This record gives sequence, structure tokens and C-alpha cells, in this order.
Amino acid sequence: MKIFVINGPNLNMLGIREPDIYGSGTYGDLVGMVKSFCWEHGVGVEFFQSNHEGDLVDFIQKAYKNADGIVINPAAYTHTSIAIADALKAVAVPYVEVHISDVSGRESYRQVSYIAENAVKTIAGKGLEGYIEAVKTLIGTEGKLC
Repeated sequence: MKIFVINGPNLNMLGIREPDIYGSGTYGDLVGMVKSFCWEHGVGVEFFQSNHEGDLVDFIQKAYKNADGIVINPAAYTHTSIAIADALKAVAVPYVEVHISDVSGRESYRQVSYIAENAVKTIAGKGLEGYIEAVKTLIGTEGKLC
């Protein structure tokens, strides 16, 4: 089994950007934590982060026949990108939407998610641990894709 973990704009700035909202953990901390969990559970994992919408679409398309599941935090593109939503639908790979902060309690423009409708699950407000919950959702308790 292989899972792609895809992160959108500004997530490379974790630990620097608004630590009162996103915490003090860095992007490197996130990658290390998820890699360790996946290794312990025999799951292959590939990470990608970009500040560019088209690059994210290209990587999502790479998931077609190459990934069994996607964990995605499109960041600000959650609320603006029909292209990312369409790419996720096109590859037909189960995905979990993740947000480090609780977007439901933030600005009104963050209340709309273009990708939530087809997600297996949306996880928000659980910090970096939300990514582990997303992987667990995709592999299920028996280590099989949902």
C-alpha cells in the first residue's frame, strides 16, 4: 500500500507561520512523524508540498495507478481551487482532507471546501496529529484501504 501526503501553500512555513494557530512543529517534524507511523505499519508514503496550484494538480494526477490513498491539506486552495477538486475526482483515489487548525471557527471564507464533498473524511483542528488520523482512516484497523 502507498499513500501520497500532499500539502499546499505555506505549509513549508510550519513552525514559523502563526504558531498560535498552527503550532510550533515544523514541516520536517510533520514529515518525520508521518514517515515513522507509516513505516511502523508497513505503508509506503510519498510527500509533496508546493505553493503552486498547477504543481499540486500535477502531483495529484501522479496518484493515478501509483497511490492507494491520498492525505491532502490544500491549505488556502481548499477554498478556491476547483482544479484541485477536479484532479482528485479524476484520479479516483480515496482521500482524506486535513487541516491543522479548526477552520470551522475561523474566517467565513474558510468555511467553504471545494474538496470535502468527495473526501472519505475531513479532519480539522487536531494539529499535526490530524495527519496520523488521516493515514489511520485510509489504512483502516486491519491495514487495508477503506
